Amino acid sequence: MRVERIAKDKVRIFISYDDLAERGIERDEIWRNGRKVQELFWDMMETAYEQVGFEIAGPIAVEAFTMPTEGVVVIVTRVPSLPARAEEDEDDDEDMAVEVDVTYYSTFVFRFEEFEDVVRVAHALQDYPVRAILYHYNDAYHLFLDEDSMQDLDYDAIWSICHEYGEYCQITSAVLEEYGKPIIRHNTLRYIAAHFPLS
Repeated sequence: MRVERIAKDKVRIFISYDDLAERGIERDEIWRNGRKVQELFWDMMETAYEQVGFEIAGPIAVEAFTMPTEGVVVIVTRVPSLPARAEEDEDDDEDMAVEVDVTYYSTFVFRFEEFEDVVRVAHALQDYPVRAILYHYNDAYHLFLDEDSMQDLDYDAIWSICHEYGEYCQITSAVLEEYGKPIIRHNTLRYIAAHFPLS
């Protein structure tokens, strides 16, 4: 388990599949939020406090992203309490309960330097049933792919094709939506393949 502080109120935690296996957690169990996953989460929070001084004392948001061969990336963000809730907490003599708003995103993003690389990927993946959105962000193209739209047998093939032409990028769709420019949102891969022939 590796922890990296990426902002005052945000940490990134990397968990390898070996880490999960040692805890008896299968890859697909990470999304079920069962007892073992809950125990893993609080172990992560303890490790985050020990390694980078990140402490949770209120509501937090959790995002998780899987990587086919490496493991799982978890991003934990402290969320400011609403003023009304904060006042209630001040009047309460008991210890404040930690609110955990856990949202797992089964998605991944690949970064491409050239649009031609996006075209190659689109032609290779146009027949796969995968939802994708293309963004332009930081002078590069970013392809957001939704794992929930993929079939299990297609997952590794899709990842391999994207990795052949692009670079896996640890960035969230929320960042792309806020700071990037969406280029194509619907039927992205088929649209690109149909309108941009391979050179």
